[in-house]
Amino acid sequence: MPKVAYQLIAPVKRTTSVVFASPHSGRDYSRRFLQRSILDEHTIRSSEDAFVDKLFAAAPQYGAPLLLAGAPRAFIDLNRSADELDPALISDVRQPAHNPRVASGLGVVPRVVAGGRAIYSGKLSRIEALNRIDTYWRPYHATLQKLLRESLELFGEAILIDCHSMPHEAMDGIARAGVRRPEVVLGDRFGASASAEIVDRIEAAFAAAGLNVVRNAPFAGAFTAQHYGRPLRRQHVVQIEIDRSLYMNEQMIRPNGNFKAMQTLLSGVIAEISDMGSATEQPLAAE
Repeated sequence: MPKVAYQLIAPVKRTTSVVFASPHSGRDYSRRFLQRSILDEHTIRSSEDAFVDKLFAAAPQYGAPLLLAGAPRAFIDLNRSADELDPALISDVRQPAHNPRVASGLGVVPRVVAGGRAIYSGKLSRIEALNRIDTYWRPYHATLQKLLRESLELFGEAILIDCHSMPHEAMDGIARAGVRRPEVVLGDRFGASASAEIVDRIEAAFAAAGLNVVRNAPFAGAFTAQHYGRPLRRQHVVQIEIDRSLYMNEQMIRPNGNFKAMQTLLSGVIAEISDMGSATEQPLAAE
């Protein structure tokens, strides 16, 4: 079993309503889990957002908390609802209403990794699946909810940046000849999870850093954006997907020669986004 449900890196002083979170960068693959899988130790990492935690490590320097998954995505997917249980993998689970994520094997306890490669040769018990949810999913989301509530109380607004990475090939379907390939996808569920003003400013921060940005295609945001995004209540969620080829060798799952430069570039973007939350008027100061 992975050692911890999450790691929370808090700033010395909370100075912004922005919270950064990385639900898919966990890489604690326990020996027991690896022994149960039919995949080798390299292949099972293919659905991991490798090194995203390091790319956004500067967030606490700018007054924002950084919440990181402890368990890997192949073990438990923190960007899924706790009730997205896959009957093709988990015993004694009823067939749910049609859910494309569950149907494709990407429920809260995944059946496959990237490329549709099966993780197990048989089924898991319902008790084991629920134990993973109780031990890892619930503590992570309880902490995330607490951080957002604190932002609302301190600043009158909460802005969650849900940090992810995407395979370079993910953009093949929308890339066009003669047009610069998108490098960052911002997901706001087509305006449902964050205000247009906030998404505009986040896009401007990435564009000013020289990155090509698109919105909602092919990634509009999953459970985290859907569940926590409440712009009418001043709680906003923007999912960020960054092309992995910008900073890592995807086949070897290793940082490439551009990794440090990408860290530096993103530090500037993080500073801009955090400053956006710092400008929020604090309710107590207005009284």
